[in-house]
Amino acid sequence: MAHAPQVESFDIAVAEDALVDLRDRLARTRFADDFANESWGYGVEGGYLRTLVEYWLDTFDWRAIETEMNAYAHHRVVLDEMPIHYLHVRGSGPSPLPLVLTHGWPWTFWDFHKVIGPLSDPAAHGGDPSDAFDVVVPSLPGYGFSSPLRATGVTPPLIASLWVRLMRDVLGYGRFGAQGGDWGAMVSAHLGHAHAGDLVGVHLSMPAFINLSPWELAPEEYGPGEADWYDRVRAKRRLIDSHVRVHTRDPQTLAYALNDSPVGLAAWILERRRAWSDCGGDVERRFTKDDLLTTISLYWFTQTFHTSARLYADTFRTRFEPVHDRVPEIEAPTGIAVFPEDVILVPRVVAVRHANLERWTVMPSGGHFAPMEEPELLVDDVRAFFRPLR
Repeated sequence: MAHAPQVESFDIAVAEDALVDLRDRLARTRFADDFANESWGYGVEGGYLRTLVEYWLDTFDWRAIETEMNAYAHHRVVLDEMPIHYLHVRGSGPSPLPLVLTHGWPWTFWDFHKVIGPLSDPAAHGGDPSDAFDVVVPSLPGYGFSSPLRATGVTPPLIASLWVRLMRDVLGYGRFGAQGGDWGAMVSAHLGHAHAGDLVGVHLSMPAFINLSPWELAPEEYGPGEADWYDRVRAKRRLIDSHVRVHTRDPQTLAYALNDSPVGLAAWILERRRAWSDCGGDVERRFTKDDLLTTISLYWFTQTFHTSARLYADTFRTRFEPVHDRVPEIEAPTGIAVFPEDVILVPRVVAVRHANLERWTVMPSGGHFAPMEEPELLVDDVRAFFRPLR
């Protein structure tokens, strides 16, 4: 009989010399000159970046963030020679449903921290205890504490298979639910495609499918209430092209700069958090400085920009072969929450062709980072989707 993989428990504790080194680098930053860029039309606006860096240097308290994170039990297990970090929070209710939450880029596991409590202990947050979940939040391979990654060929189908092993072999669950946005939506979609028998259902906060490019959809495919989605998706594409191309073509080249300069890393991540969220150009309408710097610091201290970016290269350079040709390709029951300022908007009629769609909710607000921007809306939709599937 095969032995279960060995699990390591740990607390997050960044070495003091790493904090000293960060402060030294921040204090010695050589900022690029910036002018005629009040609209952020040339990229990150220098005045705001300087303000954020000053806050990082003088006010941001990483040790307080560590304490908040360490309120949860952190675990790490090695699967196929890849270290996988995860949180595991057992639900408080009569029959909690196992649920794996998968983040994207430039997210971290911590993007789910606002929804862990309401999902795992609904009664403590004004909900019904029968909606409780056992919540599992892994870090993607090569992201954060799922490091160091030394494997290549890491793609959403491979990660989906790792999550099945994590949930079944490591944690001992049978069938489980999956939820995610960005790369997490892709991983969840592949779970619903290749591992439907292991899944109770799949909930996506970004419409992600197995063999569909949203850029190839025609205007006439968008239906009632979706009239402006086609043009909005084209406008949004300009906001994601730059990083997708670099991360896919030569991520290691950029990594040398961003692994050496915390301000460079901050600018690269900041631009995406602003451009892809429902913030109207004011990034702090959705994320506090502490929120932004927690994300940036996790990438900085773990030195994982290079391996996080390689997920693009390994995925988009690889021809995907479906494991079956049945229709729809996502066979597990699927719920999709459409956040209006997300970077991808897919017509409902198209979603029905590609997924076993059982719930479709167009949200009143929110963007690409649903669990951080609109945690209550997301929690309510996840509970409602899985309620009849338990």
